[in-house]
Amino acid sequence: MSNRAFVPAVFTGLVVIMSGAILASLLLASFLSLTSYTEQSIKWLITFLSFLCLFIGGFVSGAKAKTKGWIAGGLTALLFTAIAYVVSTLGYNEVFTSSQYLLHGGYLLTGAIGGMIGVNLMKS
Repeated sequence: MSNRAFVPAVFTGLVVIMSGAILASLLLASFLSLTSYTEQSIKWLITFLSFLCLFIGGFVSGAKAKTKGWIAGGLTALLFTAIAYVVSTLGYNEVFTSSQYLLHGGYLLTGAIGGMIGVNLMKS
């Protein structure tokens, strides 16, 4: 697969991740405003939905790339991490903490696994 066909796969996966993150944010914000739960009480749900979005984005990226799914999914997650870092640094004047580096490392691994599964399921 040429690089020209590989890049759209990565950006398609990124669009899927961002769309999923926006949808999850809207649903969770509505849930929090209608109930007495706090962000801290649903921290694990937020983390699970984040990993789910990254997995699905990696899956879509790998499926669209048709080869080297782990690279497509990993690059998609890496691009997401870069955007999150830029927004955090420039928008909020905060750098990543060590726990955020671990979280984004997990995102990278999850995106790569999603890409591998996406390539293999789309071949069958």
